[in-house]
Parts: sequence; C-alpha cells; structure tokens
Amino acid sequence: MSESEIPQPQVWVDADACPGVIKDILFRAAERAQVQVTLVANQWIRCPSSRFIRSLQVQGGFDVADSEIVERMQAGDLVVTQDIPLAARVIEKGGVAVNPRGERYSPENMAERLSMRNFMEELRGAGVQTGGPPAFHARDRQAFANQLDRWLAQRPKPRGTTLG
Repeated sequence: MSESEIPQPQVWVDADACPGVIKDILFRAAERAQVQVTLVANQWIRCPSSRFIRSLQVQGGFDVADSEIVERMQAGDLVVTQDIPLAARVIEKGGVAVNPRGERYSPENMAERLSMRNFMEELRGAGVQTGGPPAFHARDRQAFANQLDRWLAQRPKPRGTTLG
C-alpha cells in the first residue's frame, strides 16, 4: 500500500443527539483541515454540500448507529458521542472518543464513566428523577473545539495538501 493509499484518520459523529453548534464546528473543521466527517443517524441529517462531509442514515433500532460507527471506524479515528458504551467500544478499537462538551474519554476514566452511567440508569429504573444533563454553554463549545483542534494537530496530514 503506497502512502497515498493509507486511509487518513476521519471523524465519525453519533449525530442523533449531537448539538447543532457542534456539528457546525465539525463542518468548518472538515473544510479547513480537509478531514472526512461522517454523521451517522437513524434519521435524515442535513449537512452542507462538501467533498469532506457526508451523512449516513441507518435503520432505526437499539444501538444500530453505534454498531455502524464501530464497524466502519479505524484506529486513530475520532468519534463524537455522548454515548458511554459507544465510547468504550471506540477506545477498545483504538479510536479517540470525545463528547460534545469536549470531555475526552480514555481507558483510565472509562470504567468510572460506565459504572456511573449504570448507576444512574438503575435509579431511573427505580423511578428516581435524576434530571437531565446541564445546559450546554459557550465553554462547552470551546472545550469541544479545543479537543478537536488537538486531534487535528496530531493526525498525519494528507500528502500533497496544504492547510490554511
């Protein structure tokens, strides 16, 4: 396989629950950094016309979009998701997982995240109101943009391209 045939790391988005402002950041980054961004959802997702941005609609059903992402992603790819079990699968496969608030999942914090998620699920199952996530703020958007920029700076650059 020649260098030009080596697949470049790309971004996969668990798009059903991804905030619009995060998608906008990803769309701008796709053009600026010439990185492939794929939105995966079980509904139609509108995205700008670009050779770097695509939308993939999957069948509805439990974890169908998650399984599609894990099946298609490669080691080194970035996956944007709020889904902790999906993040764990991405990390197992050698990917990078970040939530829309800019928190990077890691092997070190994954066990704690999974047990907290399971605990909250048990509480909800018992009828305890746990509330939803906190409101999305500008600092969350900035934290996400910073994580994305770090990932973009660390990935190998496509040959024969200039970024700017």
